[in-house]
Amino acid sequence: MPHAAYEYIAGGAADEITLRWNREAFDALALRPRVLVDIERIDTSVELFGRRLAFPVLLAPTAFHRLVHSEGEVETARGASAGEALFVVSSLSTRRVEDISRATTQPWWFQLFDIGRRRREFLTELLETLNAVGCNGLVVTADAPVTGARNRSERAHFSLPDDLETPYYPDRTARKQVGGLPVSGSSTWADLAWLRSKTGLPIMLKGVLHEEDAKLAVKAGMDGIIVSNHGGRELDTVPATITVLPRVVKAVGKRVPVLLDGGVRRGTDVMKALALGARAVLIGRPYLYGLSVGGAPGVARVLEILRGEFEMALKLSGRRTLAEIDRSVILRT
Repeated sequence: MPHAAYEYIAGGAADEITLRWNREAFDALALRPRVLVDIERIDTSVELFGRRLAFPVLLAPTAFHRLVHSEGEVETARGASAGEALFVVSSLSTRRVEDISRATTQPWWFQLFDIGRRRREFLTELLETLNAVGCNGLVVTADAPVTGARNRSERAHFSLPDDLETPYYPDRTARKQVGGLPVSGSSTWADLAWLRSKTGLPIMLKGVLHEEDAKLAVKAGMDGIIVSNHGGRELDTVPATITVLPRVVKAVGKRVPVLLDGGVRRGTDVMKALALGARAVLIGRPYLYGLSVGGAPGVARVLEILRGEFEMALKLSGRRTLAEIDRSVILRT
């Protein structure tokens, strides 16, 4: 991976405090296993919006995959297929959804940033395309009204190559800004309501850290919530996602599933997130590293490692199914 691309992917916002907290918060949680449980047969599958997934780890939307592999998101989709995981395609994809869809046998979702009024004609056409090629859900990222302080990218002099195509990029005039990310700008709850009225696909709101926003999301007809701080890449010093997860879960109750991303690196992290109420988790940087090192087999290998570690954590904790993972798994002092 080129150095500047690595710094862009690995880096966080400003002093990278939230980036660090995402990991430290997971590390601070201790597991409390049960023993002498018959764990000969376990089941790691999870149901999301009527679809049964092999295990509760999804590929989060991440930008510009052709920065690290010539086939970009198509190669990632192949890896998701081999690893039996759902892939959330970013609106900063460098490949078209028609090609991505053909490359995977697994369900896939599409992520949106800007859903404001000025984009409605484009979004209407995009929704038609997504329906035609078999998209199974939408993710609206709401935590990037402006781009965060990407000091690490600045120091590495990161910029997008001129020949890097981004067919769903909302503002091509902004390509040269540090980090290259778009912004959701003035997108509002009213815009979310408009989007809800235009599609029957499940919609998840991503970037929720406050329980009141979680309640508003349910009221707005969202089918799911993703607790996320954008991988520590936008507003530095916001809390770790695993720290606020229980508050969000409590706020929405059983009405919609809550997912989480941010700092997930081990199978034990997956178990901790599920114990605190998440239905599933998403990973970002790890599979990009796998894509860079080994293409589709690299992505699949990252998933294989996490899946194996999660199965191991289930057995060593005396749990056989996801339904048996509850708060009693976490030690409370």
